[in-house]
Amino acid sequence: MELIVFQIIVLIFSAVIHEISHGFMAEKLGDPTARLAGRLTLNPLKHLDPVGSVFLPLMLSLVPGGIVFGWAKPVPYNPYNLKNPERGAALIAVAGPLSNFGIAVVLSVVYRILGFVAGDTMFVFKELIGLIVIINIVLAVFNLIPIPPLDGAKVAAFLIPDSAGGFKRFFDERNPYGWIILIILIFTGLPFLGPIVSAIARFLLGI
Repeated sequence: MELIVFQIIVLIFSAVIHEISHGFMAEKLGDPTARLAGRLTLNPLKHLDPVGSVFLPLMLSLVPGGIVFGWAKPVPYNPYNLKNPERGAALIAVAGPLSNFGIAVVLSVVYRILGFVAGDTMFVFKELIGLIVIINIVLAVFNLIPIPPLDGAKVAAFLIPDSAGGFKRFFDERNPYGWIILIILIFTGLPFLGPIVSAIARFLLGI
C-alpha cells in the first residue's frame, strides 16, 4: 500500500511540474494567462484533476504489471497572445513532456551514482529513485501520443502541412473523437506504451 501511495504522490508532483512547464513556456512566448490564473505554482491543489490525478492512477496501480499514469488539469493559455499561434501551441505542448524527460535524465544519473556508492542500506532509496524515473518516462511518452487533447496532437498539428487538409484537422484539440480513441487505448492497456517506456528506462537506468 505504501508503494502505491508513493507512486501516486510522485505522479501528482511530476504532472504538476509538467503543467507548470506549459505555463512557463507560454509566459516566455508572451502569454501571461497561466500566471494570472495562479497556475505557476508547485501547490498541487491548484493542478489536481480528480479523475486524471487520483482515480485513474489509483485504479491502474491496482492492476498487476500495469503502468501508472495520469494527468493534471491543463494549464490555460490564450493563443491570441502568441505571435505564431500554431508554432506557439506546439512549443507550449512539448515543454511538458520535455520537463518529465529532464527529471528522468537527472534522476537516472543519481540512480547510477548510487549504484556505485550505495550499500545495502541505500538499496531501497535507489530503487525508489528508479521508480520516479520510470513514472516520468511514462508521463512524457503518454503525453506525446499524437491524439487530441494530448500534447503530441499539438506538435503533430504544427508539423503536418496545411495541404494535408482533413488529416491535419484530426489533431485539433476540439476533435470529439480524440477522447474516444484515447479512452479505448487506456482500457486496452496502451500495449505499445510499455515497450517504449522499457526501452528508454533501460537506456537511462542501465537495467
